[in-house]
Amino acid sequence: MPDPASSDLPDVALLVRMANEMFRAVPQSGIPGGMPAGTTRSLGGFGAAPPSVPLPEPPAQLVVAPAATQGSVGRPLGGLGVSLPSVPLAEVPPVDVSVPAGVPGVAGPSFSGFSVPIPSATLPEVPSLVGSPSSANGIPTGFPAPLPGMAFPAIPPSALPPVGTVPGGGPAGIPTGTGSLGGFGAALPSAPLPEAPPSSAAVPSAPLPPASPPPLGTAFPGGAPSGVATGVPGGVPGGIPTGPSSFGGFGAPLPSTPLPDLSAFGTGFPGEAELRALLAGTGATTSPHALPIDASPSYYFLQDATPTVPASAAAASIPSDGFDVNLIRRDFPILSERVSGRPLIWLDNAATTQKPQSVIDRLSYFYQHENSNIHRAAHELAARATDAYEKARDIVRRFINASSAGEIVFVRGTTEAINLVAATWGRKFIGKGDEILITWLEHHANIVPWKMLCEQTGAVLKVAPVDDSGQVILNQYGQLLGPRTKLVAFSQVSNALGTVTPAKAMVEMAHAVGARVLLDGAQSVSHMRTDVQALDPDWFVFSGHKVFGPTGIGALYGKPEVLAEMPPYQGGGNMIADVTFDRILYQPPPGLFEAGTGNIADAVGLGAALEYVERIGIEAIGRHEHDLLVHGTRLLRDIPGLRLIGTAAEKAGVLSFVLDNVPTEAVGKSLNRDGIAVRAGHHCAQPILRRFGVETTVRPSLALYNTHADLDALAAAVRRIQAGGARTD
Repeated sequence: MPDPASSDLPDVALLVRMANEMFRAVPQSGIPGGMPAGTTRSLGGFGAAPPSVPLPEPPAQLVVAPAATQGSVGRPLGGLGVSLPSVPLAEVPPVDVSVPAGVPGVAGPSFSGFSVPIPSATLPEVPSLVGSPSSANGIPTGFPAPLPGMAFPAIPPSALPPVGTVPGGGPAGIPTGTGSLGGFGAALPSAPLPEAPPSSAAVPSAPLPPASPPPLGTAFPGGAPSGVATGVPGGVPGGIPTGPSSFGGFGAPLPSTPLPDLSAFGTGFPGEAELRALLAGTGATTSPHALPIDASPSYYFLQDATPTVPASAAAASIPSDGFDVNLIRRDFPILSERVSGRPLIWLDNAATTQKPQSVIDRLSYFYQHENSNIHRAAHELAARATDAYEKARDIVRRFINASSAGEIVFVRGTTEAINLVAATWGRKFIGKGDEILITWLEHHANIVPWKMLCEQTGAVLKVAPVDDSGQVILNQYGQLLGPRTKLVAFSQVSNALGTVTPAKAMVEMAHAVGARVLLDGAQSVSHMRTDVQALDPDWFVFSGHKVFGPTGIGALYGKPEVLAEMPPYQGGGNMIADVTFDRILYQPPPGLFEAGTGNIADAVGLGAALEYVERIGIEAIGRHEHDLLVHGTRLLRDIPGLRLIGTAAEKAGVLSFVLDNVPTEAVGKSLNRDGIAVRAGHHCAQPILRRFGVETTVRPSLALYNTHADLDALAAAVRRIQAGGARTD
C-alpha cells in the first residue's frame, strides 16, 4: 500500500485506491454466495454491480435470471406484466470503485450502468417514487406483489438525485420522461420505445392478486391473463408485443348498439335494408332483379387407435353469453404482432385469413403423434393418420351439409377444384358449339379454366352482366340460359366487390335448362352458412385458408352421380384398386381424385378450423361482420374523393374503393406504415373492375376478429392520405 505522506493524490482518490487494495485482498471464500473471485453478483436479474459491503445470502426462492440471449423472453418484473429487454445484458466487470459510506461527491456502484448510488448500509423504508401510495418494498398499491425473492431494499429520497436535475434530463443518458421502476431509481432502457396509439385500457383500481411467475421464456398464450395490464408503449423487446390493452392488444370496444337480428342470415344475404339506406346517396343503383337466397367410403384403419387430441387443439374462446370479439382475438396469436411499430390491423381477409391457436396446435399434434402416410399400412401411426384424415373429411361434410363423406374430395384449394372439374367432366361432356355461362363477377380461377376448355373443345363462353351496384341482373342471366348451355359456374360471394349473388335462384334456373352448376364458395364459407343440399349445386368448391385453415388445402363437393361419371384427374397411387400391364381398376370417388400422397396434415388442420367456426357459430359471426360492414360503409362513404366500388345491398365482408388522385398501390403502402394490411390491386378479377372503369382498387376485407376500432383507424388513415397525399416517410 503506498505511503499517504508521499502521495500528492487528492484525499478522496487516495481513499478509493485504499479501498480497492482492501477489496483485492479478500480471499475467494469471503465473496458472497461462493461466487468465484473476479465475478459480480447479479441483483434480481439486473446485472448490476454489488455494493461495497458483503451482501447477505438470498432466500432460497430467489431466482437470479441469467443474462438473456438475443431474442429470448425477458423476466417479468414484480407482476406488472413488463418484461426485461431480451437483448443480452453486458458483462459487468469487477467493481473497481468502492467508496466508504459518507464520502461526498463520488458516485458509488450503479444499477445496470445508471448513475444511482447504492447505499452501503441498510436504509429505512421510503415511499415509492412512482407517485402513488406504496405498500411494502416500495411497490405501488394497485399492482400485484413482486415475484418471490424479488424484493429490494427501499431507498431514501436523499440517496437519489431529484427528478430532472441530472444533466441530459435523466441518469446516465436516460431521456427525460423515462419512468423509474417501482421506486428503485433505475430508469428504463435508454433506447426510445416506439410510439403506440392511444389505449383504451386502464389499470385496475383495486389491488390485483399476486400471480405465480411463469418460467423464464414463457409468454402468455393469446395475450396477458385477465386483469393484468399490458399497456407498455411500443411493446417489450424480444418478440413479446404487449399492445395498448388487455383485449388482444387493440382495446376495441364492443358495438355500443345491439347487433341487428338477422335470423335468416344462414340462408340469406346480410342486412339488406341497412346497406340500402347507407348506399342510397352514393349514386349507385341496386338491381330490381336481385333475389334473396333461401336459406363414406370404407378404408382400412384401426377404429380404436386414435389418441386423445389435447384440449388446446380444440378450444375456442367463446363466452357463455355469446359472441365477444375481444375474447376471440386472443385465439389468434398473430394479432399481437406489430408492423411499423404499430399494432397489426389485418384487413386482408379476402386474400387469406389468420389462424387460431387451436389450428396451429392441431397441426403440431399431428406431426408429433400421428404423422404417417394413410390407407396402406397396418401399423399404429398409419391408423392414427388415416383416422385423422377421414375425420377431417367428415367435418367438411358436416360443415357444408353434404349427405356423405364420399362426396368430399380434398384438393389444394378452389383453383385446383375448378380445374379438376374442367379437365374431367368438362372434357368428357363439353363439345363444339356447347355453351358455358359465367358472370362478370368471377375470379380469374373461375374464368381461365373455362376459357381454356372452350379453346380446346370449340365451346362458347358467355358472361352474365351485372348492374351498376355490382349485382347480377337476373333476368338477363336467365335470357342467356338455353338448350346449348351445358355448364354454369359462378361465385356465391364476389372476392373483389363482396356482392352476394342470388345463388339458389341461379342454380334452379340453370337446372331448368338441364345445365350442371359449379358454385364457387371461396369467399362465402367464412361469412354465411353453407348448405349444399339446400343450394343444390352439382359441385361446390372452397379453400381452407379463406376460413381460418392452412394454405394448400381445400375441398370439392360433388353430387354422387356427377362424381361417378367423371374420369380420373391424375394417375398414381391411392386412386387405384388394382394395376396390371393390361388393365387398371380405379377406386371409387373420392379416392379416384386423390392420386398420390395428399396434404394429410393440412386436411387435418382444415378440420380443426371448421370445428373452430362451428363452436363460435356462423350466424353469430355473420351478425358481427354485418355490423362491421355497416360501420365501415358509413365511415368510408363520408370521405371526400373516395368512391366505393360495389354497392349492392347484398354484400359480405368486402369494402372496395378508389381514392381521387392517389394510386391504389400508394394507398396500400401508406396504410401499411400505420400497421393496416389491405389488398391493393386487381384482386385476380380484372373484368369486373374494368366494368366499373378502374384497373385496381383498395380492398379492406373483414373477418370475425376485426373490430370497430380497426375500421376507425382505417378511415382516419385514409382521410389523412386524401388530405395530404400518400405518406413517404
